[in-house]
Amino acid sequence: MTRLRIAAIVVFTVIACGAAWLVALPLWLGDGLAEPTTGILLPVMMLTPALAALIVTFTMRVPARGERVRFLGLWPLRPAKRVIWLMVLGWLVPPLLVGLSILVAAALGFIRLDLTFAGFSAELARMLPEGTPLPPVEILVISQLAIIPVGALFNSVLAFGEELGWRGWLVPALRPLGTWPTLLISGVIWGFWHSPVILLGYNFGRTDITGVLFMIGGCVAWGILLGWLRLRSASIWPAVLAHGSLNAAGGVVLLFSASQPDLALAGPLGVAAWIVIAVVIAVLTLTGQFREQPELAGAPGRLLSQPRAE
Repeated sequence: MTRLRIAAIVVFTVIACGAAWLVALPLWLGDGLAEPTTGILLPVMMLTPALAALIVTFTMRVPARGERVRFLGLWPLRPAKRVIWLMVLGWLVPPLLVGLSILVAAALGFIRLDLTFAGFSAELARMLPEGTPLPPVEILVISQLAIIPVGALFNSVLAFGEELGWRGWLVPALRPLGTWPTLLISGVIWGFWHSPVILLGYNFGRTDITGVLFMIGGCVAWGILLGWLRLRSASIWPAVLAHGSLNAAGGVVLLFSASQPDLALAGPLGVAAWIVIAVVIAVLTLTGQFREQPELAGAPGRLLSQPRAE
């Protein structure tokens, strides 16, 4: 890797993380996640990796002019059949993995399953004004599950802000280090970037370093899968859909848990999910799926050569 590439990676990371802290600053100066502006600031924070990618791309010229659209994985969608199939996988598979992680969490005793949905019903009653009429809880649960694919598409709009940075710019920038260093380093940076809100209790309800460490673990696990989609397709779009789908399915565990679960263990970014994803990664590795990667930028003057088997 050239000095310019390394410098660009450092600058990208500093801008993305620094901008995230800047966006989250009103929460730290106010009532934390209880601030009325939280619903606005969190989506804005998701745009900071894209901002960092654009700044580095146009000021440090990494990648060079003429290679930017393909380097970032925006276009062309080639080979089309592979890209489309991976987009479908990114759209539909994350909720299935979240569902499997709930079963693993129950098997390990992290949660107690409640198929009567009494816990979910009690939480709804607590949130709504007393006496608010509700349909049968089973209908509400089914509707929540059925809307996940649609919610994934809506969530993908905001997920694009993150993915343009993480899998769009950072993964190709790190790729000369090799597949596994790329996936692990980008996952760690992605997880650490969440620190401003994780330390306020977001995701895990932990306001110390353990929350950040759990987030890094979850982002490394999911980042390997999203990074595989990126490397296998040479396109950002499968990872965008997968990220949006993961966000849409993030609250499913709350439907099936008898009580408030420890999301660091049973949540979609928690230990149970790590186990499920580790099995998927092992299958992908044993079947050679990490070896077959198209070019991430095209000739002439391509930035990445065809990777060797690793």
